Amino acid sequence: MGTFRLLRAYEPADGGYRILIDRLWPRGLSKERAALDDWAKDVAPSTELRVAFSHKAEHFAEFTDHYRHELEVGSAAAGARRLLEIADQQPDVVLLYAARDIVHNHATVLLDFLREAQGEADDTMGNPGTAD
Repeated sequence: MGTFRLLRAYEPADGGYRILIDRLWPRGLSKERAALDDWAKDVAPSTELRVAFSHKAEHFAEFTDHYRHELEVGSAAAGARRLLEIADQQPDVVLLYAARDIVHNHATVLLDFLREAQGEADDTMGNPGTAD
């Protein structure tokens, strides 16, 4: 199973399977420089949630709760499952985002969510249980 890591879309490519996880294309970034393998718009927060958050740190805790719900059962759930499937095929998955704030953004929430989901998958595969 591959690992996920984050990188700002404006940083130079450093290997890995590169997936843009923003709904909107990063301002001023050429497609050549982005060097994408995939664009997972569907895993990004909904437009309504993104607008409500407005990249304000004081709204981050509430944003995190709502976005995690979207990743579990909402509009971003299928996209999250697809990223986990990609990680089954790729050893190094680089999640690219454009936000300036490297702490309070959807990419950090998504990374935590995906790593937790991988851990749950490992737990169920590693513990087959016992037959009575």
